Amino acid sequence: IREFIETVRQKEKETGLSRFAAGYAWPWKSKNDKSAFDIEIDDVRMQWNGTTADWINSPTAAEEVGCIHTTQGYDLNYAGIILGPEISYDHKKGEIVIRRENYHDRNGNVGITDPLELRDYIINIYQTLLLRAIRGTYVYVCDPDLREYFKKFVPISELQST
Repeated sequence: IREFIETVRQKEKETGLSRFAAGYAWPWKSKNDKSAFDIEIDDVRMQWNGTTADWINSPTAAEEVGCIHTTQGYDLNYAGIILGPEISYDHKKGEIVIRRENYHDRNGNVGITDPLELRDYIINIYQTLLLRAIRGTYVYVCDPDLREYFKKFVPISELQST
């Protein structure tokens, strides 16, 4: 995760318009408590977008993590997409699965009761996020099973040791 973050931040220094985005795998604690951290992966702590209006161009955007709503309609140079622990891969079934207990979007949790519909909804969110960048997209996968599955299709960055 640290190399992933440093890579996206380096792209921000080089080209600008390089942002992090994720699915709704973490509650938005910092919405009401500006000192709280929302996203914690290993020893890395980050906050969701501090504003919803034109977040991409806000002064703190490069240090925060956006969502589908704050990135929709924008073209980035580089995107750092975090696939959260709400999305996994079941090796026995050979399919992507959703861990609803790790999904924190009120719209998806209230409006969608069918597990397959929720899976399609979340996959669609990630597909949209993964298409935000023009020059390149970096992906960090939280779930070890999904990470292993992705290794078959997505090259590992030269910066990573594993």
